[in-house]
Amino acid sequence: MFSKTLASGARLRPLEPWMAEEFAAHLDRAREHIRPWVGPSFVTEDVAGARATLGRYAERAAREGAGIYGIWSEGALVGGVMFVEFVPATGGFEVGCWLEPGAEGHGHITSAVRELLAYAFDERGMHRAEWRCRSDNERSSAVARRLRMTLEGVLREAWPVGGVFHDKQVWSLLASEWDGAGAASA
Repeated sequence: MFSKTLASGARLRPLEPWMAEEFAAHLDRAREHIRPWVGPSFVTEDVAGARATLGRYAERAAREGAGIYGIWSEGALVGGVMFVEFVPATGGFEVGCWLEPGAEGHGHITSAVRELLAYAFDERGMHRAEWRCRSDNERSSAVARRLRMTLEGVLREAWPVGGVFHDKQVWSLLASEWDGAGAASA
């Protein structure tokens, strides 16, 4: 898809299966921090698991044109964003993210998600973006608010983690609300 310098100064570029060792090393730094907030299949434990995760996204990117993208700050992979779902036939997509603790607070995620929204809305002509997060994940909810997404509702006890069910927020942004310049229109 692209390689871009983000407003935060970090670099956004595709994460590909050949980067599995770097991705696995990054997950070693981030694993326990992100485990409560991302799907269990994403939090792999070794290079083979990292390669499998990146392979799944590479296959989807080849089919749909949307995949997974890493965020590099000062030369190190510190997190990323991805299209969790991307369905051109319906015009709908879901964006997700993760970040290791030392990279929080620099605007990397908001900036990277803006790039994915611009790609989906402006280049691919998609209609509806979704952002889903645990209701108690304030950092993730804050990203949705900064992007001027609308909180559509809460799915009660829809996010199981370690045998405990958590509420899940569903946020959205429509193409008609996107101003094409990297922010939602007022």
